[in-house]
Amino acid sequence: MAAQRKTSRYVVPIAVAGIAAATIGLVPALAASGDPDLPEITAQQLIEKIAASDTQTLSGTFKISTDLGLPAFDGLLGGLAGGGSGEGSADPSAQLTKLVSGTHTLKIAADGPERQKLTLLDGKEQYSLVHNGDEVWAYDSASNQVFHEKGAEEAGRAPEKELPASPKALADEVLKAAGDTTSITVGGTANVAGRDAYRLVIAPKQQGSTVEAVTIAVDAATGTPLKFTLDSTSGGKPVVDAGFTKVDFARPAASEFDFTVPKGAEVTEGDQLEKDHAGKAPEDLEKALGDFGLGGAGQNGPEVVGEGWTAIATFDTGEAAPKTEDAPKEARGFLDALGDEVSGKFGSGTVFKTKIVNALMTDDGKVYVGAVTPQALVDAANAAK
Repeated sequence: MAAQRKTSRYVVPIAVAGIAAATIGLVPALAASGDPDLPEITAQQLIEKIAASDTQTLSGTFKISTDLGLPAFDGLLGGLAGGGSGEGSADPSAQLTKLVSGTHTLKIAADGPERQKLTLLDGKEQYSLVHNGDEVWAYDSASNQVFHEKGAEEAGRAPEKELPASPKALADEVLKAAGDTTSITVGGTANVAGRDAYRLVIAPKQQGSTVEAVTIAVDAATGTPLKFTLDSTSGGKPVVDAGFTKVDFARPAASEFDFTVPKGAEVTEGDQLEKDHAGKAPEDLEKALGDFGLGGAGQNGPEVVGEGWTAIATFDTGEAAPKTEDAPKEARGFLDALGDEVSGKFGSGTVFKTKIVNALMTDDGKVYVGAVTPQALVDAANAAK
């Protein structure tokens, strides 16, 4: 289990596939002006096309922009987790956290499940992550640091999960599990990275969700997801806008996945990194959260109120919530920028807001979290009284 968890740090999702409690809208695609004129297709047929896709090889340029409506928090996670790998490290678990904010350009190559390469371009500097067979290499040009782990393929092997026998069977399973909280339709067509694509639009029917819609651009020829967009009800820029700007489905050259340690670079082995930081970063993070009244969260496991897009997780920290000034200094300004004081039948508390996920911490230590509006959190707290 520990080995699987360690290796899972290197998995970088290119497309997000997670559709639950959904209603499939059988609305055919209608091409808008300027978009490719493709044959009509229903949402069920498009889901079948995605399920039938067997893309094993590709290369290209991928751009991801993330706007959570948060103040800048570069270094915040590293500051809270003190002792973990941060700037000047090639450890993937530290470097890939950069993708949760701002705009980034990546070069991507894949040749089946055994060989992948990702290069994060950051001005003149680059960060490269290479998986080749049973080895993982990572290189940070800014610090001339190398991370290496052997046996990654074996460590990441997980038991196979039985899946429906055909794309249609998989689509039928989605239909069977469908509820009345979500609408899934085909919202026209698009051109992504020079490829004709259909737009699969997933949107909540419920009131109170902060999610406006999730849109996945699906390659019309291969069924491969090319772009993912998550929009918030607050409007403005998408919360996540991630997709290929260039893509080629030909097999990359084998040499693309070779790695040679640059001259003078310092190499850190994965096993040694685990030993050096065993228990340290989690303990420091737990202390930081405990200082802000969240240390008891794990003692009283969360309960879920509601369903679908408006589900709210709630738990009791077991102690009165401190004020923002009691938070770790690394987080103080960050929390000040997020928090709004609220009150109701539950008493009083603070709502910490992003464009998608909001959290209410009451003064008596109860926490309500969900991809819902602040008012929905207040209503849930009032209902609990």
